[in-house]
This record gives sequence, C-alpha cells and structure tokens, in this order.
Amino acid sequence: MVNDEKSSLTIVVYQNTILIFRPLLALFLLFCEKIIRMKKYSSLMLFLVLFLAGSSQMVAQQNVYVKEATIVTRMMYHLGQQNQLNEYVSGWRIQILATTDRQMLEKVKAEFQRDYPGMLVDWKHDKPYYKLRAGAFASKLEATELLYRLKKKFPSAYPTKDNQIAARLLLGY
Repeated sequence: MVNDEKSSLTIVVYQNTILIFRPLLALFLLFCEKIIRMKKYSSLMLFLVLFLAGSSQMVAQQNVYVKEATIVTRMMYHLGQQNQLNEYVSGWRIQILATTDRQMLEKVKAEFQRDYPGMLVDWKHDKPYYKLRAGAFASKLEATELLYRLKKKFPSAYPTKDNQIAARLLLGY
C-alpha cells in the first residue's frame, strides 16, 4: 500500500490489480479483509453499519465528474432546438378576479396596475367569464410568494395553472 500525500489518494495492489482509493476507504477495505480472514462476519456487519453511518456526510462532500455519452449530447441538443420553437410554456399565474362583467374587470385591472406598477397583468375571456391574472411563474412556489402579497388587497386571489404563457414572459425577456 502506497499513500500519495499530494492527491490524498491511496494506491492498493490487490490480487495483481491496482486500485486507487481515498485513505479512509483504503483503511476500511483492509480492515474488512482482516475480519473476513478471521471469519467473524457479525463483527464485519457491525463495522459496516457504523462505517456507513459515520461516512455518509463525507460521501456527500466529494466531487463527482460525469462524462456524457455522445448520443446523449446530441439528444439534448435536439430537444433544446425543439423547445426553442415553442412559443408557449406551462406555468403558474395568480387569478385575481373572475367575473361576467367586463367593466368590472377593466376597473379592477386599472386598480391593480395603479397599486402594483410594472407587474404583469392580463385578462382572458373563457365564456362566460373574464379572468384577470397576474404574474408568470415557472413554479407554484414562486406564484405563492406573489399570492401572499396580493391577498391583503385581493382576498379571493388564488394560484392557477396556465399552459399558454408566452415563453418570453416566463423567462423574463
């Protein structure tokens, strides 16, 4: 066994095979090999449980490098190209009002724009209702943040799923 201090790796030669491990893992493997030779399998199981419980945080801190296959890269490129062709995306909005009275809709919309300047607001006509909606969000969680602010002024507001949000609105450009 050779320990390389610069790279913090341990090189182990085992049955004519060169294996490279982090120091703690190398010590673990050597200890397990000794326990197996002594044929104390219950001690091995206890040690495995304790080692895995104690090293779970260390494993999460190690870097992982992934080499993507060429076919996966090509597929991701084509999916990206197809998605750029989509004008609309699915997302969330806050519905402020649903009414059959168009004049009421216009009044509430003007009030909303006065109280919340710069915030996206639009309306949609789904017969017989006019629906006033604000914002454009990718997730319900993001929409809920706006909902919390709007509930003071518009207590009947609620988040709603919208499959026809212009991609430029959702992405902010």
